[in-house]
Amino acid sequence: MPNRIVVTGVAGFVGSNLARHLLDRGNSVVGIDNLSAGTLENVDPRVEFHKVDIRDRRIHRLLRGAEAVFHLAGKTSLPDCQNKPLEAASVNVLGTLNVLEATRIAKVRKVIYADTSAEYEGITEFPTNENKIRPVGVYATSKHGGAAFCESYRDLYGMNVTIVRYFNVYGPAQDWRRVVPPVMSAFIIRMLRGERPVIYGTGEKRRDFIYVDDVNDFHMALLEGAWSNGRVFNVGTGVNYSINEIYQLVEELLQTGLKPIYKPDLPGEAQVTLADITAGRELGWQPKVDIHEGLRRSIQYIRERVLQAVGNNGGHSA
Repeated sequence: MPNRIVVTGVAGFVGSNLARHLLDRGNSVVGIDNLSAGTLENVDPRVEFHKVDIRDRRIHRLLRGAEAVFHLAGKTSLPDCQNKPLEAASVNVLGTLNVLEATRIAKVRKVIYADTSAEYEGITEFPTNENKIRPVGVYATSKHGGAAFCESYRDLYGMNVTIVRYFNVYGPAQDWRRVVPPVMSAFIIRMLRGERPVIYGTGEKRRDFIYVDDVNDFHMALLEGAWSNGRVFNVGTGVNYSINEIYQLVEELLQTGLKPIYKPDLPGEAQVTLADITAGRELGWQPKVDIHEGLRRSIQYIRERVLQAVGNNGGHSA
């Protein structure tokens, strides 16, 4: 009998890709999403989908009989969180608390909580390991609040909670609809449309980019191995690139001749992210998709699936 797995945020970028990974490996997937950021077109038709907010007290009914919950839903746009801190706290802290309580009521065996590398915003030693954090911005602080409740439920109720801190995940179905979209999809979309890409600041911010399939390989390892129980893991590559370097890599693949437009920097963003992934490597996981292959796959997906749907969206987030 297949395992029943719940994915919150199933209509989003990582959640929709995760659901397909789970389904392709013979699991059944219950998907929860209020569609405030994700889109229904991202959701695999094999998913048992429920349009529900994670703050709804009744979600425990959807978790009954589940083997595990991947809690990926959240408010993730930095500008949105900065502009609406109460909403960010409501979704990322109270929403997470509600999911944890629903998980406890439903007696689900395992919870994986999607945390963020923004927890390291105030850290200036690189690469960063899991032992020291310093969230600064509203988004990072709200995600830390959710993580703190995860640790509380682990200690108080003996719940099996694993925390994963994503670095800059990219790949198919990345959210290009944001006011300030992620850099990879924004560059590719604009350049394929014959438009100059936008870089905020000098372009020298450095990011640890990891392809979504590598993230989901790690998710599978978490699901299948007891070694991860109660631990915190960075999910990155241990290599970083400047935004200018990413532009150069995309330009090498597309050969557009388009030069970037530089605009004033966005506030509240870390200058550098770089993951220490020793913990994951010690347990047998290793990122497999390098930046060149990841960009090629992203370009192919955007050509085939995204360009016709793009309206006047542009820009990018460093």
